[in-house]
Amino acid sequence: MKNTSIKITPLSKADYDSWLNLWQRYLAFYETSLPASTTESTWRNLLDNNAPIYGFGAWQGENLVGITHVVLHPNTWNTTECCYLEDLYVSEAVRGHGLGRALIEHVYEFANKKNCNRVYWTTQEANTTARKLYDAIASQTDMVQYRQNL
Repeated sequence: MKNTSIKITPLSKADYDSWLNLWQRYLAFYETSLPASTTESTWRNLLDNNAPIYGFGAWQGENLVGITHVVLHPNTWNTTECCYLEDLYVSEAVRGHGLGRALIEHVYEFANKKNCNRVYWTTQEANTTARKLYDAIASQTDMVQYRQNL
């Protein structure tokens, strides 16, 4: 069931303060912090029409209550781009009311309009609440992520 009191729109310059609040809470959820320069660069990229990074906000009235960021990129296994759902955060006060699902479904619609071949994302294994939603609206792969930070 869709939550019709929520409006999802692309993030705009006027949304910075509300976005920053949710962005900082998202980083705290993952027990991390980023330099201010990285946060500033992320915000600039979200607004830059020449960068393949897009941000969407879920609004309840005048309040920004959820955000998602996606990155479109080419790949070697298809002729169309992939959509990587890099960040998704819903304010604690409104969790459990379908906002995460609405944001992901919005990303699906966006990626489909951009002719992407798939939407994919990762999450922490212990993020069980979110994984219940993800299990209902996507397929978990058998791939394991490895990383070497540079």
